[in-house]
Amino acid sequence: MKRWLSKAEESLGNHSDRLNAINIFPVADGDTGTNLYLTVRAASQAANAAETTDLGELLKIAGQAAMEDARGNSGTLFAVFLSAVAEPLHHHVRLSGPLLATALQRAQIRSWSALSDPVPGTMLSVLEATARGAAVVDGAQNGDDSNHALALTLQAAVQAALEAVVHTESQLGVLTQAKVVDAGGVGFLLIMDALRAASLGEELQDELLDGLHGYDIQAPHIHNGGDADGVEVMCTINLSPLDAATLRLHLDELGDSVIMSAVTEVEEGYRWRVHVHVPTPEPALKLIQEAGNPINVSVTQLASPRAGDTPLYSEVQEASG
Repeated sequence: MKRWLSKAEESLGNHSDRLNAINIFPVADGDTGTNLYLTVRAASQAANAAETTDLGELLKIAGQAAMEDARGNSGTLFAVFLSAVAEPLHHHVRLSGPLLATALQRAQIRSWSALSDPVPGTMLSVLEATARGAAVVDGAQNGDDSNHALALTLQAAVQAALEAVVHTESQLGVLTQAKVVDAGGVGFLLIMDALRAASLGEELQDELLDGLHGYDIQAPHIHNGGDADGVEVMCTINLSPLDAATLRLHLDELGDSVIMSAVTEVEEGYRWRVHVHVPTPEPALKLIQEAGNPINVSVTQLASPRAGDTPLYSEVQEASG
């Protein structure tokens, strides 16, 4: 698992520019590759520092680190995915085909439920196809937990992810018009291929990306970063499930791309990572502050500055509880 996250970090670092170039949806702000890379890097660093042989505990630590440092839609979804994958792996010291299929199914359910308005043709669709591909092979293997069955499950998951990435172009009108595949979907494909390579002791399959529309090195830098209006607001906050549901409802009325996912259980209920796109930050920040005491608050312009530039507003505090 440590090798997986290290490989994923390396792969996303190498491909971040190209992922940024095809970043069209939900906002053409050219930062999907950077956001995924930085979030996976946080997970990898936390995993490498952890001293445990429990796969679930290791990925829980990595998932929490990713959630606290998640960037953008894609990074937040990866953090949700990683935290969910950890759950069925607790008390296990070895990955198997049945465990992988169960973990991917759990992650698919959690990821779809974390979004207020999930959209097909995105990273979510690729995750769903990946889980389905793993489940089909696992079912055919009748719960075989051998290394051979794991290899078949991983290969099927990656192949399903690739097919889903190709399909994204026809699922979203903006991607069809631009003649590109979804950037977040490609990023997730790279993450799954890193898992395959790390688990089987093999190399990454760079040829996986050959022929993906918009992804050739000679393809132009196509995102239109200046066309997006509004800001991205992110924070971490401790809330009861009821208060979290109420905040989600109000944020849905105010903006879009709302993602709320529980990070850890705390005395007040759960520690939540909140993400929303809104026209202006003040109403969203007011709702969040009325709900509780947010920390790690950041407000970033959607159109520009480019990823990696200083946010319009950033407040970082140590977690409480």
